[in-house]
Amino acid sequence: MSKIGVEESLTNIQEALREKGFDVVEIKQEADAKNLDCCVVTGLESNVMGISDTSMKASIIEANGLTADQVCSEVENKLNAIQ
Repeated sequence: MSKIGVEESLTNIQEALREKGFDVVEIKQEADAKNLDCCVVTGLESNVMGISDTSMKASIIEANGLTADQVCSEVENKLNAIQ
């Protein structure tokens, strides 16, 4: 099962991803973003959550301006592309 990290303020997206069967982890700090397949962030900051590790393998999706359904589609597309 794919493990998706979602910034803590995006509760509607967390719920939508759980409904689709994803294992969702709330991202509160940099350590929470380790070993994830994909991360969903607000995109409102240039250095979101203070994450500066450029070797992170997870795909990053900026949720700013997207609905929960659109974010779910983006997550599915990113995960299908890496499989």
